[in-house]
Amino acid sequence: MANHQSAKKRIRQAEARKVHNKYYAKTARNAVKSLRLTTDKTEASTQYPKVVALIDKLAKKNIIHKNKASNLKASLAKHINTLA
Repeated sequence: MANHQSAKKRIRQAEARKVHNKYYAKTARNAVKSLRLTTDKTEASTQYPKVVALIDKLAKKNIIHKNKASNLKASLAKHINTLA
């Protein structure tokens, strides 16, 4: 258990960050999932920029890795291009 005040504060800060990051990562996963399940090309094309902005924001804040963000965006773009 932490004895120093700074260590206790670090634990509180880490917990708050964990909750914050978990929320945004889960929101992004849900957005990606809904886009992947979309079968209409026009709807997917309108959803895509919003999802990409969300993914970029997560990568910028280091919630997800920048290469993972690139891979997600590429796979989503490929999915949209395959829709009829």
